[in-house]
Amino acid sequence: MNPWREFDDRELSPYTGWTRDHWAALADHLLLSARRYASPSHARIAFPGPPGGYGADVDALEGFARTFLAAGFRVAGEDGRDPLGLMEWYAEGLAAGTDPHSPDRWVRLEEHGQAKVEAASIAMVLHLTRPWLWDRLGPVVREQVVDYLAPAIGADYPPINWVWFQIVVEQFLASVGGPCSREDIDAGLALSDGFAREDGWYADGAERSYDHYAGWALQFYPLLWTEMAAGDERADSRRPVYLRRLERYLDDALHLVGADGSPLIQGRSLTYRFAVAAQFWVGARAGLGRPSPGLLRRAASGVARHFADHGAPDGDGVLSLGWHGPWRPIAQSYSGPGSPYWASKGLFGLALPAGHPVWTAVEEPLPVESGDFHRVLRAPGWLVGGTRADGVVRVVNHGADHSFPGSHLTDSPLYARLGYSTATAPVLAGEHAARPLDQSVVLLDADGTPSHRTGFQALPARGLPSGTPVGASRWRAHWVTPETDGPDHGHGRSGPVRLGPWIEVVSVVRGPWEARLVRLSPAEGTPWDGPLRVGGWPLPADGPDEAAGRSRLCSRVLGGPGLEASGVVRAEDSSPLAPWTLVPWCATPAAARAGRWYQALVYLGRGEPAGTPALSWDGPASVRLSWPDGVRDVVDLAAGEVSAEPTRRSAPSGGAR
Repeated sequence: MNPWREFDDRELSPYTGWTRDHWAALADHLLLSARRYASPSHARIAFPGPPGGYGADVDALEGFARTFLAAGFRVAGEDGRDPLGLMEWYAEGLAAGTDPHSPDRWVRLEEHGQAKVEAASIAMVLHLTRPWLWDRLGPVVREQVVDYLAPAIGADYPPINWVWFQIVVEQFLASVGGPCSREDIDAGLALSDGFAREDGWYADGAERSYDHYAGWALQFYPLLWTEMAAGDERADSRRPVYLRRLERYLDDALHLVGADGSPLIQGRSLTYRFAVAAQFWVGARAGLGRPSPGLLRRAASGVARHFADHGAPDGDGVLSLGWHGPWRPIAQSYSGPGSPYWASKGLFGLALPAGHPVWTAVEEPLPVESGDFHRVLRAPGWLVGGTRADGVVRVVNHGADHSFPGSHLTDSPLYARLGYSTATAPVLAGEHAARPLDQSVVLLDADGTPSHRTGFQALPARGLPSGTPVGASRWRAHWVTPETDGPDHGHGRSGPVRLGPWIEVVSVVRGPWEARLVRLSPAEGTPWDGPLRVGGWPLPADGPDEAAGRSRLCSRVLGGPGLEASGVVRAEDSSPLAPWTLVPWCATPAAARAGRWYQALVYLGRGEPAGTPALSWDGPASVRLSWPDGVRDVVDLAAGEVSAEPTRRSAPSGGAR
């Protein structure tokens, strides 16, 4: 499937074929399709599907506010040219939605917290389209809009990315002569400064929460706010800092896009799909010297085309709750039929005119298209590798769990798994979503229930002289009886806890392989006699046959001494990528022994591996690894340090390249 094939331009866009015309066609298709679900006043857009966790009124507000983003970007980038009458159409909705006496009035900020989120989108579009919308509104409607937004002042906002919603709303109010609290903005800025981490990254709050919000929210709003507040010393002094962070962060973010355009399938709110592209457009709008405009557009267009080619939007022009097609389990409890339209943030590039360099530069290859790579992302504790042969980007996770060190929650499949990639999805539905299997190291109790790792201690990650990344984490195995009556926001759940031994995992990553080394340490008062199990990559498949992996990919776990038990779990309708998910595993046949290092080789690549890493031990805690590409590494587990032998390279060998 190739929507809008007539616009393809393989000279300007040799990797995706996509141009600004494709993006405009996508936006127009979404906007015109949305009109079918609008109320007569246009204030509410109620997309088909069961109500979300916050109810139909919130769903309809989301439908308006989130499509309003697409409309605003579309008109702003055309300098007001508006053949679809978007501004007039949405102006009618503004008038009815902000009228407290209208039957279509919106949920207000003081009535429901979600309205605070949508208010920021409304304020942002009113800022970007001011000459063509706000300046043409009548005084009564302007007063209604100000009155609708004003409850943001002095209100409580969660100390996460939401602080930017308050800042954006109040900055817009100040720009139109409305009420505003300098104290609110100062407090929000100070809080957001505390989210900054190494290498330009932001955490979404105080927890180890790293996901797509790092780009589509925490990089997006700061620079937009500095435009809104230009001339204010607070904004002008912060803008160079935000730009430096964005530039460094984008260098990492570009390494997290697969050659097929798929973003990393990790973290909550995945149903926002191509909202991921917003971070690349922000870099282009900011005029960064690096990454180049052609590379930024390649990444953004690749993401959008990935979803368009896989049926999102669907045949009716609707973005359903799902990933490619509809798949409700991917959503959180706060998600409703209007929620997926935060994908409109990914259309932010349309706010840039057709003559902007990001539209006129020739596309450049993504990192994974330029060659194999490895890197350590220090902030989230991720070991990242990409392989050109299959275009897959893999992340081995030793730093992110949406929690704090020492907590004992259940493992969220979206955050606490040991691995994520652009070609696989964690098991999100069925029994194994709550009972860690894929990309896990667990102990099994007498009932066969697997342990959890959330709250682990993240140990330093680094790259060897050969470029091979090494990372590790350590945690108390624990079993949780979760309290299930709370809302599902994508992270782990609390409840009564049983504690077990300590588990330490060291990962050494190269190409399609991970050498996973595991050791148990006894904890006082917690004797153990259960097996250890290592789970591999969750392979999307069309059927339960192990050979049915999609995209010719193969997932394998090769257990070393002591991990002789093995098998494959076949889980039906457990991820959004395919009808089946196949998860290989290996385990100890009987109780695991404390103090011993167990080893497993974990593989995800195109076809069966043509070569296998060789692993040997120099004493009890020094590991030698010989990789299929000829590189040799040494890891000293006793000292917590790593070294490397001189690199010896040989010709790449097939799928193990």
